Amino acid sequence: MIKIQTRLEGRIRVLGSNQMDPQWLSWAKRLQAIAQTGLTYSQEPYDTERYEAIREIAAQMMAAGAGAAIDPATLVDCFKREAGYATPKVDVRAAVFKDGKILLVKEREDGLWTLPGGWADVGDSPSVAVVREVREESGYEVVARRLAAVLDRNLHGHPPFPFHAYKLFFLCELTGGEAKTSYETLDVGFFEEDSLPPLSLTRVMPSQIVMLFECNRSPEWVTRFD
Repeated sequence: MIKIQTRLEGRIRVLGSNQMDPQWLSWAKRLQAIAQTGLTYSQEPYDTERYEAIREIAAQMMAAGAGAAIDPATLVDCFKREAGYATPKVDVRAAVFKDGKILLVKEREDGLWTLPGGWADVGDSPSVAVVREVREESGYEVVARRLAAVLDRNLHGHPPFPFHAYKLFFLCELTGGEAKTSYETLDVGFFEEDSLPPLSLTRVMPSQIVMLFECNRSPEWVTRFD
């Protein structure tokens, strides 16, 4: 499902404000969440039909907002994969520093750079998830030391996305390993604050990289949120 969501994100991001979701997308996401939760708890056939209709409307709104780039049926299929009470997804990202430079990986999906990370898996704590993501995407071994920020993806300039998500940024200590790409990454490197490569804005914003450099320089950093 991650690949489906990434493709949808890439298509939807061409529209709307670069500061937060456009209103039509916010409404569509709320309708999808209502439908998902309703389908989880509904026991009456008529209620089930109504929630399925709401889900279809949400998909049509997103497809219409993105023009001809998305088939509503593709969105409905993506929504069907979501079950249970609708809650925000959790994206974990690692800030790993070496000689004053930050670790970034180049994504195969869009050819742009980001912090190592991704969706947290069920059964893992956030710190375990972020350590695993660093190992899988970059080849390096790290230990999570501080939670730098918990941010609502909608509020920090990311391109629009079909689902609501929270982003957890961890300051991690490099303990071993060596640079190694994966099926998700094309390259691995450390970069200075004023020499960043083109970033994958669906995953990380320049302002967030700046925030993490500040965190690394500040032993008494207080976790930021929202």
